[in-house]
Amino acid sequence: MDRRTRIEGVAGPPDPRRRNTAVLVGFTAATNLADGVLKTALPLLAAQLTESPAQVTAVSLTLTLPWLLLALHIGVLVDRFDRRLLLWAANGMRLAAMGALTASAVADGLTLGRLLAAGAVLGVADVLAATAASALVPAAVPAAGRERANAWMVGAETVGQEFAGPFVGGLLLAAGTSLALGATGLAYAVAALSLLLLAGRFRAAVPAGGARPGSVNGRLVEGLRLLWRDRVLRTLSLLVAVLSAGWGGWLALMPLHAQQVMGVGPERYGVVLSALGVGGLAGALVVTRVNRLLGVRWAMFADLVGTAAMMALPALTGSVWAVAVGAFLGGAGGTLWSVNARTIAQRAVPDELLGRYNSAARLFSFGAMPLGAALMGLLAEAVGTRPAFAVFAVATAATLVPYLRNVTAAALRPLA
Repeated sequence: MDRRTRIEGVAGPPDPRRRNTAVLVGFTAATNLADGVLKTALPLLAAQLTESPAQVTAVSLTLTLPWLLLALHIGVLVDRFDRRLLLWAANGMRLAAMGALTASAVADGLTLGRLLAAGAVLGVADVLAATAASALVPAAVPAAGRERANAWMVGAETVGQEFAGPFVGGLLLAAGTSLALGATGLAYAVAALSLLLLAGRFRAAVPAGGARPGSVNGRLVEGLRLLWRDRVLRTLSLLVAVLSAGWGGWLALMPLHAQQVMGVGPERYGVVLSALGVGGLAGALVVTRVNRLLGVRWAMFADLVGTAAMMALPALTGSVWAVAVGAFLGGAGGTLWSVNARTIAQRAVPDELLGRYNSAARLFSFGAMPLGAALMGLLAEAVGTRPAFAVFAVATAATLVPYLRNVTAAALRPLA
């Protein structure tokens, strides 16, 4: 036996999955950059076609409404088919939508109906891609590397959606509508090609005994039952609904509050929004160190405190810098929560149920955001913006007790 054989006998062959983290982060970065561009571009294009606020809002709504209408059913698909194929299918839908829009723009034939149709297709594709990508991680990345992979994926989402995407979208639209739409389609195409580099098998595991529920509704119930029966997963899902409602309300009301109460213009208001995104990126960079220093339980607890501060400071002060600090804390805490919640789910949920669990959990979070925005608006209309923020701050602070009672160190030890 030569030296090379002896070494390989001890260390074993290199794991071909080592490159998967880089591929998933690259895919996430490219698709979220394109998503961020479209979040800016589609409403702006709609505003060029109509002066109706309702119609412009409807275009934005098409990008998010599928989370409420189709998330649970898409979770069933993710647990039934190869998850990499579903990512290709999602990007194929995106490319078809972008190709149709680009052709319409070149022919000077963009209409509101085409924007609405493309937005709906892109919204469904987003639900499919996000659910499949999260469920694919355990098969693609060894357990020891999942926290790091989730951190970089959340960081890529934050950069693409909050920073680079809107900025690049504005620049591309200034250069030309066809260029903006074509470049976005190119980003989706590059992301799809990168999936060829993934190593492994990505079809959901077959349950013990090989049996599956016989109907779609049966499969939906199985995923919801898992979420509800596990105390930690149930608590995290209910709490994130409260947190997401707060985020939805904060984002909806802050522009008006900044103008009327804080007395700031667009430039200084941009400082507040930038602080939110910077906090999210900072959280992605330090989550591993924070987990080692404080433990997963207290790292997630930090999000409850940060979000409560984000809600409370606009109620307590009109200082743009104080509100920006609150936004930074909320953004950083949100990333700490997201990374750890994903890692916990990937360890606690059987592979054959990951798609349905992820879709149900995200229904709580994405579904709560528009509800929070509506409630915040009603409260502000009735009692003013500062009391409205105060109500949400109290609601967020109230999550501390159920979190500490149910998400204990003993309950997290096998999962974190």
